Amino acid sequence: MNAPGPKDLAVRAPRFSVQIPQQDIPYPELVDIALEAEDLGYDSVWVFDHFFPIIGSPEGPCMDGWTVLAALAALTQRVRLGVLVSGVTYRHPSVLAKMATTIDIISGGRLDFGLGGAWFDLEHRALGIPFPGIRERLERLEEALQLTRLLWTRGTEGKVDFEGNHYQLREALCNPAPVQKPHPPIMVGGGGEKRTLRSVARHANLWNTFGTPEVLRRKLSILREHCEAEGRNPDDIESSVLLATYLSEDSRSVERVVKETAAKMGRSEEEARQAMLVGDPDAVTDRIREYHDAGVTHIFFGCVPVWDRPSLRRFAAEVIPRFRDT
Repeated sequence: MNAPGPKDLAVRAPRFSVQIPQQDIPYPELVDIALEAEDLGYDSVWVFDHFFPIIGSPEGPCMDGWTVLAALAALTQRVRLGVLVSGVTYRHPSVLAKMATTIDIISGGRLDFGLGGAWFDLEHRALGIPFPGIRERLERLEEALQLTRLLWTRGTEGKVDFEGNHYQLREALCNPAPVQKPHPPIMVGGGGEKRTLRSVARHANLWNTFGTPEVLRRKLSILREHCEAEGRNPDDIESSVLLATYLSEDSRSVERVVKETAAKMGRSEEEARQAMLVGDPDAVTDRIREYHDAGVTHIFFGCVPVWDRPSLRRFAAEVIPRFRDT
């Protein structure tokens, strides 16, 4: 199974996916949301790669993302799956590549592979995971991307070696191979303009970051420069943004959700609003068009402080068709 091919940004309709952070949520409810998202026609379902909650109190319950994703791979039928995104510090990349390959096989070729430089220092300290400085983490990210692509291409046909500053392979194999050819689509998460975006240009099929349409427009311009230096067509890379989403015509209800989201995120209400899709379907549609006009081609429906299932359904019924019917 091959990933969807590139399409010129001027005519590429956005895709719509759901991230279900596995924090503060019972496993049966998470599965129920994922299955409903599939039934509603969302393109993909993602979890995150954290061991503690990252929104609100870190002392709450949080399941492992890759283990949950394996379960979803067996329970779903159509929807694509991913981790938005894995921290490069948490596992040796060769082990992560084996895990990802297994999920691609379980799902019948529906995995999107997300990787980033990691950032949550608290869980590193608590769990005894080394947390090097940002420069080393981004060096590790670049090497991990090289190593993973090597395993998924040449390592499926014979033994391969890799000699990096941080990672080494000796006569490594990737057997069995992933279902998708040449390999599962690779997403790189992060917004660093010098190093991360250069890794995106070199290796990624998908890119995810945060920010306003104006921020994304600037970063996409820089990404195009990196792609030119690397000899890649920037339209081959799908860009995405994760936005907490709440649909309602009730302005007081909207303001309450913005306030609650700001408190959980530890941000001002205005900062929280900039990271959200809130309001009635017309307002949400207009905001998505701003992102799409800036070059963003994939929108992630993110949870507000507590999962709002009516918004998940209304978004699928009243917002997504406005883009798929054009």
